[in-house]
Amino acid sequence: MKKLLIVMSIAGILVSSSCGNRKIERVDPNTQTDISGRWNDTDSKLVAEEMTKDVLTRAWIANFEKTHNRKPVVIIGSIRNKTSEYIDATMFIKNMEVAFINEGRVSVVQSADERNQLREERNDQQTFASEESKKKWGKEKGADFMMNGVITSITDEYKNRKSVAYQVNLELSDLESNEKVWIGQKQIKKLVKN
Repeated sequence: MKKLLIVMSIAGILVSSSCGNRKIERVDPNTQTDISGRWNDTDSKLVAEEMTKDVLTRAWIANFEKTHNRKPVVIIGSIRNKTSEYIDATMFIKNMEVAFINEGRVSVVQSADERNQLREERNDQQTFASEESKKKWGKEKGADFMMNGVITSITDEYKNRKSVAYQVNLELSDLESNEKVWIGQKQIKKLVKN
């Protein structure tokens, strides 16, 4: 019994001392951080910014505006992760949507999941909202173009050194003709030494 108490006391001291060393500080969200060497928020922002700038300066926008006399409507579809890491593409997609909307050269419509939520709300309004405030069916804006993409990576590792090369490929397609009107590619390479 005495030994058990000693072991528990030591374990308690170790736990409390390890908790005591932990430091947490707030930093600017734009601060570049690389702790594990894996894909992170900085990579997501850098790629989204660069590819958004590229897609918004290409000829497809002017060509569409010339033909249709309005700015194009874009939906960002799926960004598939084909790396060995867990990468949540939501942040990447949201970064691109923010850039698209703030730039003002294209309109952005909701994704399929978000549309379903809006339709549920609109459906509820038909029963519960007042006649003058309920929203009508059939007024949704259809997208002209859809952006899809894939993130891939190649890892090379030897002893305590590792390199990871990420490649993001995005394609913008005309929803009516299936024509690819823009293809973007961005690579990020990281060297990790332990």
